[in-house]
Amino acid sequence: MTALLFVEYVGIASASLSGYLYAVKKECDLLGIFLACFLTALGGGILRDVLVGRDLYSFTHYMPVSIVLVMMAGAYIFKAHTKHESLGRSTVFVFTDAVDVVSFSIVGAMVAIEYDCNIYGVVLTALANGVGGGILRDMLYNEVPWFMRAGFYGTVSLAVGFIYFFMDKFGFNNMFWIMVLFCFGTIIRMIAYKKNWHLPKIDEKR
Repeated sequence: MTALLFVEYVGIASASLSGYLYAVKKECDLLGIFLACFLTALGGGILRDVLVGRDLYSFTHYMPVSIVLVMMAGAYIFKAHTKHESLGRSTVFVFTDAVDVVSFSIVGAMVAIEYDCNIYGVVLTALANGVGGGILRDMLYNEVPWFMRAGFYGTVSLAVGFIYFFMDKFGFNNMFWIMVLFCFGTIIRMIAYKKNWHLPKIDEKR
């Protein structure tokens, strides 16, 4: 298994779980739960493939949707939904979201580089892959996109894409350094959550 596939599968599994938790908290039926899992896990990858002009990986390979279905079933069997916390304060939800946004951002950057994108294309494709699924999920359920309300969420995605661009340029694109970047991005996101870090806002009255 290549580094790209490994990181993508980790992201799909994690995103499926966060989509499951999201849908259960919203009191969705089974179809609603599946759609939340599917969009959270695969929506960003679909958007990424459209941007770079690549055949949709999720629709030409069996593994992505299979992972979504297995994670849905596992989350139900092991009752991952039984903690009565709001989504914004659920450590499990925030952690799974952190894992998938970092994983998908790395994958987005890798695919963009494979398709000869410049640094702007790499960073923005990383963002699209990292947060695109969550945006589609939130739009479907008539919510303000999570990444626009969560501290350092989209920012981490952009930073991961930027860092990976230079990692690739200098030859640090093997599995070890990818895992270092993955751990770094996830830790920064969790610290931002715990310390409630946010980017500055502009006050329209000033």
